[in-house]
Amino acid sequence: MRPQVFETSITTLLGIRHPLLCGGLGPGVSDGRYVAATVNAGGMGFIVSTGYDDPDRFEEELKICRQLTGGKQFGVNLYISRFAGGVERVLDLLHLLDQYGVACVETAGASPEPIIPALKEMRIKVLHKVPAVRYVPTAVRIGADAVIVVGADCGGHPGVYQISSIVQATRAPEIASIPVVAAGGFGTGRQLVAALSMGCGAMLMGSRMMVAEELWVHEDYKRRVVAGDGTESQVVKKLLRDHHRVLDNDSAKAILALEDDKVTDFEAYRPHINGAVTRHAYRSGDVSKGMIDYGPAVVFADKIKPVEAIFDEIVDDAVMAMARLASLQVPQDAVEAKQ
Repeated sequence: MRPQVFETSITTLLGIRHPLLCGGLGPGVSDGRYVAATVNAGGMGFIVSTGYDDPDRFEEELKICRQLTGGKQFGVNLYISRFAGGVERVLDLLHLLDQYGVACVETAGASPEPIIPALKEMRIKVLHKVPAVRYVPTAVRIGADAVIVVGADCGGHPGVYQISSIVQATRAPEIASIPVVAAGGFGTGRQLVAALSMGCGAMLMGSRMMVAEELWVHEDYKRRVVAGDGTESQVVKKLLRDHHRVLDNDSAKAILALEDDKVTDFEAYRPHINGAVTRHAYRSGDVSKGMIDYGPAVVFADKIKPVEAIFDEIVDDAVMAMARLASLQVPQDAVEAKQ
């Protein structure tokens, strides 16, 4: 593991070595083993709570992560559904977070305002994910400890405004009184340096990490990610105002056809967006069906390797980027001599 190079608002907030966060991946993709690997490599990851129909399975992943990290702090992704009962389902899980010493949560979906008091009582840090800068003041108001701002390059849910990541990562720190994490299309050390220079405290990665050895997804899919150049995605469900950037497969094409026909009945979409179908795709390697989160940052995923090796590569790249910037600076005495 590389030594610490950067001390930022996020490394301090979460007590981590590197300002590298790995966001929740798909239904159950970010499990205990993968998240433990991100933590042990000096970053932070989030077990996806909605990936398990049975709460006992979710608890088992918490237990595995705690064991593999040796008690180090780790995170959980809490997706709050906008449908009836969404908040209640999340509240029912919070006692498990307390029991297994979860340090932080990545909240997404509906507003986490109803659950923040309980999380604060358990001293769990809240990093709320938003798809546009316009939501940053709300994250501050409701008491989030940090805000993750996702741009249009995001695999998964980039929001309806489709504003570029570089614009949002630059603007958000200007208006936020809490730490900001840049997300959407990130995957290199050069981008990390850029995010830090724009005022962010860390970058969050998703698609870039799909080649991690510790992920349970089928090797055939990982090899497909390695071969990808970032052009293989489609944004679907725009008609439902639930924009979703996914692999351009049969399910994506079926949804686009429904949208072309102006179909707004959610039931027509359900067979294509069912979580069980997506889980089967990840498990079998046949990703012709299912909502496979897929962003252009796959272009940086050049080889299947352990999380720690990916992090080392990013940190080394960041150090080289800093050295390059230093080499471009004009010495002050030379400037003064010209004046």
